Amino acid sequence: MKVKKESSRIVKPTYNGKTHPSNLGFIPLSVFDKVTYNTHIAVIYAYRPPTPPNVTLELGLQKALSVYREWAGRLDRDDIGNSIILLNDEGVKFVEASVDGTLDEAVSFKPSASLLALHPCLKGVVELVQVQLTRFTCGSLVVGFTAHHLVADGQSTSNFLVAWGQACRGLDIGPLPTPDRAIFPRRDPPCFEFEHRGVEFTNNKLVKKDYPVSVEDIVVHKAHFTLEFLAKLKQKASSESSGPYSTFESLVAHLWRAITKSRALDNSKTTFVRISVNGRTRLNPRVPKDYFGNLVLWAFPSAKVQELLREPLPYAAKLIHDAVAKVNNNYFKSFIDFANYKVEEEDLVPTAVMDKSSLCPNLEVDSWLRFPFYDLDFGGGCPHVFMPSYFPTEGMMFLLPSFIGDGSIDAFVPVFQDNVATFKRVCYSLD
Repeated sequence: MKVKKESSRIVKPTYNGKTHPSNLGFIPLSVFDKVTYNTHIAVIYAYRPPTPPNVTLELGLQKALSVYREWAGRLDRDDIGNSIILLNDEGVKFVEASVDGTLDEAVSFKPSASLLALHPCLKGVVELVQVQLTRFTCGSLVVGFTAHHLVADGQSTSNFLVAWGQACRGLDIGPLPTPDRAIFPRRDPPCFEFEHRGVEFTNNKLVKKDYPVSVEDIVVHKAHFTLEFLAKLKQKASSESSGPYSTFESLVAHLWRAITKSRALDNSKTTFVRISVNGRTRLNPRVPKDYFGNLVLWAFPSAKVQELLREPLPYAAKLIHDAVAKVNNNYFKSFIDFANYKVEEEDLVPTAVMDKSSLCPNLEVDSWLRFPFYDLDFGGGCPHVFMPSYFPTEGMMFLLPSFIGDGSIDAFVPVFQDNVATFKRVCYSLD
């Protein structure tokens, strides 16, 4: 696929059709922003014709940025070195591109390096959002979107994308975001009820050097799980008295065991899964679901390889369920206190990094099952395809609702080339 870049420019927010006067206000990053991944995340949307012209998408983006103003700003530091989002309306990168061919001819929508041509580069970027509109001769449109994770998590980012679509369709943007990141007060005196060293944070001097793995050694396998398979999997995971478990818990337990089996790990090794936990429904008082920013911590269910593979599926499902349940209101508040009182004092750094080639013997799962990514409608209807870009980090999985729309799930699972055959064989087995 040869993508021709037609133009690239900066798009800035407009306020009732006018450029907002210079305003160098800023928003300090919260403790949840600072502990997450310091990188851009890219997603791919594909639309069948009819699609609105690029100017409609550009004007809608300008309006959406006037409401979600952080995206048009820049990351910076204040006078005492605290991380902030500078609200300077410097704008986002807007790229127009084309492909001399039809969408079906040019793009297979299988995870591969070719997807990287459908969005701007993620490295060395000062803009907090980047957009690439790629047109095809059949009239189809692919929207490549990148967003900096320090600004917002998956729920906030998907809410912004929905707002962009609303603006393109001439609708009022709503519900409006709740932008106050100072709603997480630390307690005085603090209460460190849980251990956060080695969980969300680690000592700067103990960060292990990653030994890069060649991208050619990793295959991102897209596994499709039908509604029928998921129902049987959930029934099996919940077959013991400790259940019932959710579809998510059952599927992650199944994938954890399947990937561990395909890796052929030593039985004595310990393996864990890093699972995102949304704090909006866990903090008390409850945080508005339209809170804009990051509000995620992680659960880390772990097991010895021998026990994980020897015990039946309900064992892994219970480990996941119990670990996620522990990341509750008390845990979030303990984290807030620890992040405010101990991190700087002890020179700690986040454990959430995206610079590893392989997570083996561990896993990470990013679930987009409940985010409204599929609701991005620019005026021609919902997307034909939505998917993450190409992230060949072995062990980092993404779960999405299938674009078929029948309740099935697609799992994007990067595995070592040598383990692909085994993984394909066991990931669809209920034995």
